[in-house]
Amino acid sequence: MAVRCRNATRRRSSSVKIAAPLATCTKEEQRPVIRFLSSEVAKPIETHRQMKVQYGDACLSLQQVYEWTGKFMNGISSVTDSPRPGQAHRVVTPEAIAAVEAIVKENGRVTVNEMAAHLDMSHGSWRLHRKMK
Repeated sequence: MAVRCRNATRRRSSSVKIAAPLATCTKEEQRPVIRFLSSEVAKPIETHRQMKVQYGDACLSLQQVYEWTGKFMNGISSVTDSPRPGQAHRVVTPEAIAAVEAIVKENGRVTVNEMAAHLDMSHGSWRLHRKMK
C-alpha cells in the first residue's frame, strides 16, 4: 500500500502548470528558466515545449533555447547578453551634446571629420548629436 501511495503522489514535471500564462515575460526573464531546466537534464526540445505552454507567443524560439542550453551546459552562468563587437560603447550624454554645440557655435563651418576627430566619436554619433539639439 505504501508503494502505491508514493507512486500516486509522483508527477512528471510536464504535468505541472502555473496558474496563468506568462505572456508578458521578457527573454531575460525566460533565460533562468532555461538554465534551471537544463540543469535538470531536460532536453532543449522538452524545455521549449514546457516553456511554450507557459509563455505562449512570448516564448523564446527553439533555436534560442538550444543556444542558451548549450551556453549553460558549457559553464556560462550569466543570463545576460555579452557585449558584441561593433556594438556602441558610448551613449548620447548631456556633456557630449554640450561639447558639440560649443564647437559648432565657435566654428559653424566645422566638417564632420573634424568634429568626429576632435570629440573622438564616430560620424554617426556626431550626426545623432546634431539632430538632438
